Amino acid sequence: MIYKATIVEWEAFTNFSRNNLLETSKRQELLKTRVYEFGGLEFVFFIVVGVCLNKTKKKSSGNQNSYHHAILGFRRYSYYELKVATNNFSNEIGRGGGGVVYRGKHRILVYEYMENGSLAENLSSKTNTLDWSKRYDIALGISRVLAYLHEECLEWILDCDIKPQNILLDSNFQPKLAYFGLSKLKNRNDLNNNSKFSMIRGTRGYMAPEWIFHLPITSKVDVYSYGIVVLEMITGKNPTLMNIEGEDGEMTYNGSLISWVREKKRSQCWVEEILDPAIGTSCDLSKMDILVRVALECVEEDMDIRPNMSQVVEMLQNNERVVE
Repeated sequence: MIYKATIVEWEAFTNFSRNNLLETSKRQELLKTRVYEFGGLEFVFFIVVGVCLNKTKKKSSGNQNSYHHAILGFRRYSYYELKVATNNFSNEIGRGGGGVVYRGKHRILVYEYMENGSLAENLSSKTNTLDWSKRYDIALGISRVLAYLHEECLEWILDCDIKPQNILLDSNFQPKLAYFGLSKLKNRNDLNNNSKFSMIRGTRGYMAPEWIFHLPITSKVDVYSYGIVVLEMITGKNPTLMNIEGEDGEMTYNGSLISWVREKKRSQCWVEEILDPAIGTSCDLSKMDILVRVALECVEEDMDIRPNMSQVVEMLQNNERVVE
């Protein structure tokens, strides 16, 4: 059986008074006010943060803009101007006696500034400041460099172009061997000690006879060139310009620097005759004698008679000849 009922009237009673209702309404209004206040503070906070970030961004962009302004201050070149300036973007840098020089990818060795220029500049200068002591130290320094290249480094090196132009002097007049454009690497395990070259290397006046007569090329070619450089330092005379005039203007000698020194050394006053006038008479005679002897041994035509560079170092350091 199913009963069906209908609610005709609903009556409810509450214990809340009018005062309670007013108090509740006030609390709701206060809560709304605080919510609005908090929301306003939060809005202000975000505005302040945004302004600060905007200023920082403007400051950094201002610095960046100033940097770009500094860069853009340079002149802008058009593609056509660059093409003309580089000769259609050619890799050719220049041309010289040895051929065409092209731009390469190899790195450049940069070393300390050589304050006193090259040995050649000092020997040819009218204000020559190379006294005897400096010249002897330069000769000893070059011999040490060549001894290292020939006998001590991992791969032995033949310089093949020893001359005053390739010897630089630092602030203390210590020599530095500067140019290795014609040098040759040698395998230190090569028992024959010979190198094959497709062409003659060196500079006229400083080249060993082996180059001319197509003899085996060894480290003795550098020994020969070293001897010529030492003779040039002693005499102040260029080995390629040996036309010597007398006081009356007549030609008194026309030959090689080696022959001239050997001829003068036979006389009693050979020191005064061959010594560079720029040095004067203030030289150590014992060191002068050993340096001339070493230089003449280095320029012997027979390469087997020449000393090696370690022997040259020993002779100059001990101020005596090495007897084998």
